Amino acid sequence: MAERIALVTGAAQGIGLACAEALAEDGCTVVLVDIQPKVRDVAAGMGAAGYVCDMSDTADIASLFDRVEAEVGPVAVLVNNAAAAIAADFLAMTEQQFRQSLDLNLVGVFAATQRAARTMVSQGISDGAIVNMSSINAQVAIPQIAGYCASKGGVMQLTKVAALALAPHGIRVNAVGPGSIDTAMMAAVNADPAAFDRAMSRTPLKRPGTAREIGDVVAFLASPKAGYVTGETVYVDGGRLALNYTV
Repeated sequence: MAERIALVTGAAQGIGLACAEALAEDGCTVVLVDIQPKVRDVAAGMGAAGYVCDMSDTADIASLFDRVEAEVGPVAVLVNNAAAAIAADFLAMTEQQFRQSLDLNLVGVFAATQRAARTMVSQGISDGAIVNMSSINAQVAIPQIAGYCASKGGVMQLTKVAALALAPHGIRVNAVGPGSIDTAMMAAVNADPAAFDRAMSRTPLKRPGTAREIGDVVAFLASPKAGYVTGETVYVDGGRLALNYTV
């Protein structure tokens, strides 16, 4: 992984930052991207480059890759992590709210994947790797986050499509599907003992995962160690999807 340029979106904190740290430890030159301006300071603290980008805006995504390629170099590893869950009662959710989830969580992943892959192909990067962040909610559902669930199911399928399309160029595409991970997204659950107990009752390992545990799986999928793995979604969920029922 030495000297490979790895771009991670949604990297100012949480899982995205953990992915960037794991890739940096494996020798990658990491580029951190986030809509939050603090990403520049976070990246500087790692000795890395940080860029502000709205990953729901395809024009901004195109500009991001232009800047990174001019200032750092061509991206050989892309981690599409940026995402958001917009909560609303299913009957009250607006079309705009639903589309916001799709634009960031799915359309943005498509645009970034396509843009990165075009450069990989044109630059002859025949061992490129793309890792998308899906979710267990690609397989199971929460009624209050319809757009998030739909978009993560789309990421699972987009991963397969891109893997098949890019295999002739030697570019691998995989996804990671986290379960309950101890990040800001789980803060409300952690603060409510009853909600936490309910979540852990559906998690055989009886604990939340850590951001770094996700980052390590992402780094593996991006590395030559996973050289024959493509089109897969690896669920990192403490056994949750395997669970038939709770007692």
